[in-house]
Amino acid sequence: MLLTDVLMQASVEIAMQWIKMGAAFAAAAAVFGAAWGIGKIGKTALESIARQPEAANDLRSSMIVASALIEGATFFAIVVCLLVLFV
Repeated sequence: MLLTDVLMQASVEIAMQWIKMGAAFAAAAAVFGAAWGIGKIGKTALESIARQPEAANDLRSSMIVASALIEGATFFAIVVCLLVLFV
């Protein structure tokens, strides 16, 4: 019985390390995805403003709202990953 208890404890510790590493990779993927998405929004907004300068105010406000929504989803993903790590 003693050997099985030791093996079970070791396997649980190893599994927790893998879970923490997975949460860290998930947080990194969420941040990189959000950065790519916000960059894409900025790129297309600037191209649209260059094509049609009179629509700059409408495009700028739409770009800010879309970027804020993406950042909110990213912060939620990071909080979930932190909860996985520490709870």
